[in-house]
Amino acid sequence: MEQESLGSISGEATFSMVGLLLEADIIVKLVLIILLIASVWSWAVIADKYRVIGRARKRAGIFEEAFWGGRVDGFDLRPGQVPDNASARLFASIAREWRDAKTIGPQEHGALVSRAERSMRASVDREIADVGSGLGVLATVGSVSAFIGLFGTVWGIMNAFLNIEAKQDPSLAVVAGPIAEALFATGMGLVAAIPALIYYNKFSGDLNRYADSLDAFSQDILVRLSRRVGEG
Repeated sequence: MEQESLGSISGEATFSMVGLLLEADIIVKLVLIILLIASVWSWAVIADKYRVIGRARKRAGIFEEAFWGGRVDGFDLRPGQVPDNASARLFASIAREWRDAKTIGPQEHGALVSRAERSMRASVDREIADVGSGLGVLATVGSVSAFIGLFGTVWGIMNAFLNIEAKQDPSLAVVAGPIAEALFATGMGLVAAIPALIYYNKFSGDLNRYADSLDAFSQDILVRLSRRVGEG
């Protein structure tokens, strides 16, 4: 009796999550691998968006401050050159209209402002699309991972019932493995989905504020361009 107790204790000691996963059903393993890849991918996107959005907002703010202070000489705004920040690129997109504002005839004033407005709108859309690229990954991982984990859960529970039927034994030893696999799949799905959803909402808000800032700057430039045309 004592030997059996020692054997039972030894068996419990050798039970581990790693061993459980190595012995898991192939479908559950596939689900866990997919969720692991999704989680790693989403964290890579999160790190990239932190860097890209933060740098874009900082550089745009520096240029706008310099622009309104009349200190844009340090920025390369020559034709054919690509500035390193969105606000400078917005101004560069209508730089020719800005330079020509005082040299055109009155009959061309409306066309110039309209052309500049379309150019600015297209530039803002392009900037937002570039900075926001990759957010679709977070949206997909956040919305799909929980369902993939749920599929693994259902599959594990189904295996638990199949083991009971095959062995005609409803004891915990028979169903512990499949149930643990099922719960682990649920946990992995949540681990992948929750951070992706949280950061998708955060970056969406940051991107909206960035877009509002660029829109406001572009509208200010258009107002000044209209005044320049009127003065001409």
